[in-house]
Amino acid sequence: MVTRSDDPFASILSPPADENPQEKEARERAEAEARRVSETIDEQLRQERIALKKKKKPVQVLLLGQSESGKSATLKNFQLQYARHEWAEDRAAWRVVIFLNLIRNIIHALDVLLREMSLSDGDRGSPNLEYTSDSDWEPSSLTHVYRFTDKHRLLKLRLAPLRRVEADLEKRLGPGSQEVYSSVPTVPTGQDGKAGVRAREFGVISRDGWKSAFEKLRPAQEGDSRPEPVLKRREEENYDFTDILVGCREDMKNLWEDPVVQQILTHRKAHIEDSPGFFLNDIERIASSDYEPSDDDIIRARLRTVGVQEHKFVMEEGQGREWVMYDVGGTKSCRAVWASYFDDVDTIIFLSPISCFDEKLREDSRVNRLEDSYQLWRSVCASPMLAKTQIILFLNKCDLLHKKLKRGVRVRDSIPSFGDRKNDTPTVMKYFQSHFKEISKLVSPEPRPFFVHFTSVIDTKATAATLSVVEESILRTHLRNADLL
Repeated sequence: MVTRSDDPFASILSPPADENPQEKEARERAEAEARRVSETIDEQLRQERIALKKKKKPVQVLLLGQSESGKSATLKNFQLQYARHEWAEDRAAWRVVIFLNLIRNIIHALDVLLREMSLSDGDRGSPNLEYTSDSDWEPSSLTHVYRFTDKHRLLKLRLAPLRRVEADLEKRLGPGSQEVYSSVPTVPTGQDGKAGVRAREFGVISRDGWKSAFEKLRPAQEGDSRPEPVLKRREEENYDFTDILVGCREDMKNLWEDPVVQQILTHRKAHIEDSPGFFLNDIERIASSDYEPSDDDIIRARLRTVGVQEHKFVMEEGQGREWVMYDVGGTKSCRAVWASYFDDVDTIIFLSPISCFDEKLREDSRVNRLEDSYQLWRSVCASPMLAKTQIILFLNKCDLLHKKLKRGVRVRDSIPSFGDRKNDTPTVMKYFQSHFKEISKLVSPEPRPFFVHFTSVIDTKATAATLSVVEESILRTHLRNADLL
């Protein structure tokens, strides 16, 4: 048995032997205060533990799919339907992005025109042009003779300021990154041996995607903490590029509506209208000093984000539950990080653009885009980490598929297994759906339900109905995972 005299702490904790009444009172007061502080800290820790247990775990959704599959448009549709306040805050900032999209559309069409004019003048080399697609660099057919006039040469000069505006807008949105392209040479070379310049696409590098870029673009508001000279300079810059855009409006319309330009684009199969961020049919409305983006404009706007983007927002319906949506890069170089986001995710929305059955990957021109989607879908379904994870398939861009089939493009020319089936939209959609379903059935580690939706995510009304069903399904899965259902 340990006696008081044997306890090494006894002498330390015992009051001093010569302690007088005043010292004893002070010591007891100090001890009481120390106990009070300790008990307060303990109570705070207890309350924090209780609050942590009560706090609703955020709903986590992972958006997967190859580049330009519609992941960002799907995210924007979620915000439009369920986070209207945040959507309204970003509206003014999207104006600059839409201006950039329109300018890039115009420069695309202008460079195709200038290349054809150069070829008609006998220069078979590749001119130093900025924005073109793979199809634009196909050798010009000798059977197509175009009647160029001084009007076309004048448009080159009158639209030149837009190149400076494009560079300025990219700098303002930056830092940027150049798109990844195929290392396989697919572009024909000219007589000088130089390969044609490939298209590049500006992108924003940011953990939260366009959010950081938009902080620089938000208009001044009451209580804005930014210095007055910065706000004034920002207003002057916006006024300057808007004036240039408005001043070029008629020339932009003349270029896009010119019969010769339309002829060239048709012969080269350069379907600009099918590309993300297409606004050339809205020049009159957008190239205006008082232009305000509509909901549809924002959904259609293209701002490529580089890397993994994490978007948090509170659903204004459903008791204000927080949602976290991860939009991971879809290019081949970005896919290595996908698996690190599989853990603890409630649902994966996998997007496959089925209109791209006759297209090649931007970063590898040997690979068919639809076949690439099949392989990605196979790898996701086969992952043991996702054996119990809900996966929802969006077969996207059905509107572009319909337009492509109406133009007479045959699926079997690109997908031989399609065979002699009827080359109409319902048949093609059903065929692609059955293929994705079969892959899921064959490779999933354990049986899983097959959830599929045919979508055109730039169609906000149709997508709203789809998201209503999807949101309910995701919430049920989330509550089940949290043992609340």
